[in-house]
Amino acid sequence: MDIKVILLSIGASFLLAVLLGPLFIPLLRRLKFGQQIRSDGPQSHLKKKGTPTMGGIIIMLATLLAFLKFSDKTAEFWVLLIASLGFGLIGFLDDYIKIVFKRSLGLTAKQKLIGQFLFAVIICFLLYQMNHSTMVNIPGTSIDLEFGWFYYPLVVIMLFGTTNAVNFTDGVDGLLAGTGAVAFGAFTLLAMHASEHESAIFSAAMIGALLGFLVFNAHPAKVFMGDTGSLGIGGGMAAVAILTKTEFLLVIIGGVFVIEMLSVILQVGSFKLRGKRIFKMSPIHHHFELSGWNEWRVVITFWAVGILFAAIGLLLGR
Repeated sequence: MDIKVILLSIGASFLLAVLLGPLFIPLLRRLKFGQQIRSDGPQSHLKKKGTPTMGGIIIMLATLLAFLKFSDKTAEFWVLLIASLGFGLIGFLDDYIKIVFKRSLGLTAKQKLIGQFLFAVIICFLLYQMNHSTMVNIPGTSIDLEFGWFYYPLVVIMLFGTTNAVNFTDGVDGLLAGTGAVAFGAFTLLAMHASEHESAIFSAAMIGALLGFLVFNAHPAKVFMGDTGSLGIGGGMAAVAILTKTEFLLVIIGGVFVIEMLSVILQVGSFKLRGKRIFKMSPIHHHFELSGWNEWRVVITFWAVGILFAAIGLLLGR
């Protein structure tokens, strides 16, 4: 695979995100699309109230334009496009309802579930039409398991799990943009190794878009991505893992996202069963903030852990 195209995809999406930022951020501010802040969260976050959100539009648009330019428009192209833009659309509607209609929860759980299931079914249908392999490799081994028809429920679980795990990670300036770029960096290399052109181009475009967005999202953030960005990122990441046949590796490469989701599950479970909380606040990045860590320390530490997980994933995926 031509490394030049990969680098061009990263560069193009990065430049697009950097150029789109100054256009969209003032627009979001004028439309009063400001972030609502939880009163029970870290007190340092209260000053962020009103910061423009829905900046995920910048990420999605930059990724889309670069992907359209350098992709070959194969069947894999449509899987990646529907996974990222479809789930991103659900996030957009959720953000829009929260902000415009002043509903703190946005879409109801049932509405989100129906929307996510709809796009997951479309993706499963496309995979079936492509005769996509239903074999799944055990990372670090030569063992392949044949899932047969059970592969499609696995796809649905991957899409649901990844989008929610990535969504939980978005809560501190620059945290998701950085860890997301690292994870997509690993998937770019894996896709290149597997000669999965579309997945490599998409992952590269996402790297550039996330790094370009980070220019405005690093602490102190001038814009937040909102669910528009986090759900779109999660959907795209799951699709890349599916197409590159690294389904189980996703759990390792996305280790930070898994930890974030598990912290929420453990916190809720512990409180319901014992009436006690394990963490000061979940997701776990807020626990460290309430323990006295400043935002940069939290972000840099989680980026480092993300790099470690990505490296382990690459070693196992060789």
